[in-house]
Amino acid sequence: MKFDYNKEDRRDVLCIDVKSFYASVECVQRGLHPLREMLVVMSHSENTSGLVLASSPMAKKKLGVSNVMRKWDLPDHPELKIVPPRMKLYIEENMKINSIYKTYVAEEDLLIYSIDESFLDITASKHLFASTSYELARKIQRRIYDETGLYVTVGIGDNPLLAKLALDNAAKYNRDFVAEWRYEDVPETVWKIHPITEMWGIGNRTAKRLELFGIKSVYDLAHANQYLLKERIGIIGQQLHAHAWGIDRSKLSDTYTPREKSYSNSQILPRDYLKKEEIEVVIREMTDQVAARIRRHHAQTKCVSLFIGYSIGYLDSKGKKGFHQQLKIPVTSSTKLLTTYCLELFRQNWQGQEIRHVGITYSHLVYTDSVQLDLFHDPNEQVQDLKLDLLIDTIRKKYGYTSLIHANSITKGGTAVSRASLVGGHAGGMDGIQE
Repeated sequence: MKFDYNKEDRRDVLCIDVKSFYASVECVQRGLHPLREMLVVMSHSENTSGLVLASSPMAKKKLGVSNVMRKWDLPDHPELKIVPPRMKLYIEENMKINSIYKTYVAEEDLLIYSIDESFLDITASKHLFASTSYELARKIQRRIYDETGLYVTVGIGDNPLLAKLALDNAAKYNRDFVAEWRYEDVPETVWKIHPITEMWGIGNRTAKRLELFGIKSVYDLAHANQYLLKERIGIIGQQLHAHAWGIDRSKLSDTYTPREKSYSNSQILPRDYLKKEEIEVVIREMTDQVAARIRRHHAQTKCVSLFIGYSIGYLDSKGKKGFHQQLKIPVTSSTKLLTTYCLELFRQNWQGQEIRHVGITYSHLVYTDSVQLDLFHDPNEQVQDLKLDLLIDTIRKKYGYTSLIHANSITKGGTAVSRASLVGGHAGGMDGIQE
């Protein structure tokens, strides 16, 4: 199927990424050039099991350093600087950059995808600052550099997908760190992405499934029968076919915002999560964190909400970028019960999509110091669970979040420990643990 681009909505979207964010911030703080210095940010650098969290472009180029490399794998080079992470500093720099973005677009036209990557829909505001998207992209680049010393790469496209593909596959290789991909450019840009796993949304697992049907390249995918793809691998096959034509009908302004007084926690995951077990680890961690938060405020909840955001650019069969479901429950602040309810919402609504964003909200709050028992559960068990929750809260408050964690938090899918350790060891940066 060939898409008629004349019938597609054309917007001006920027996808902006800070080059080697953590490492670049550390370079700037030391008066070093972020693109010319060899530096790695490493957790637990004092012992041999230290883990590389970020590396500067020059460290990658000259020494082949990659993220998640262990200290013992690092080349021994006299010019290589090894520094510990300072997450609070990175958050401060991120906030500066986000403030710059907000001077060019409205709040609803800004999607903060991760701490170092954001999408800006400049369609409505571009004319106020520049005559072209490229001109505005360069203006934002220069301003970020002038105010923070950091370099950013920019992908420009008719939609978020094309902007992201331009960023990942072209901008970082261009001298000005900018690339612009429009619908008309698809045959010379998107179709030439190689290997197919470099196409956004296609991992090794999906690539192997596509290869079973003779699809080995993005060009093959674009010229495959979309109806057969849907029949063989589901709605994702039809969506990938559309992506191969550069089609993405999502808008940055289509986001969910809680409307009433509540306590919540959300996070953009460090990668796309596909395995059910890994996603559930994150949900368990977050329900635990927000439960601790409402207990600290002497509150209990009568409604839990779960927001799941799919991998960027992905739309389900209803054209949605994720789902938001809520459940009215007997009033409680029990971590055990709240985890059960949130997992129930997830299992009832998730259909195997890759996800990148998870949000937990507790609303319909009741502020009281009294214990309200649930008639549907054993009262003695509820009292014991509450005592356990309060004991855990006390220990974490005194010794830090990582002093007492669930075993599944140290599995591959867990994020709570790494997020806590990045901010000095006391769960900084995680809503629901520390304010």
